Amino acid sequence: MDNRIEWARKRDELVSAIEQLGFPGELGVQIAGQLGSPKAMDRMLAYLYNVKPGTAELIVDEMLAICSDIDSWHNKKAAEEANAKYNELLYYGLGTED
Repeated sequence: MDNRIEWARKRDELVSAIEQLGFPGELGVQIAGQLGSPKAMDRMLAYLYNVKPGTAELIVDEMLAICSDIDSWHNKKAAEEANAKYNELLYYGLGTED
């Protein structure tokens, strides 16, 4: 499936879930934009369906927590990649020997 179509479907589902809780749809549009991926929106939807937060602040707080988790994961993967390159350098050296 085209990622743009999947993203749009998840955005619409997120907007609908937020509207069902009594909040404006624009909040859902903004949150979807901040989350950025269908997988992140799925996490937010699970929160909305299970917790049913009563304030917009709780919704935004959860969005920030999800974004923080994603950033931490990206940082961890970047550090692992850098560590692997460093270990490769230590093992094989610079390759400048004659």
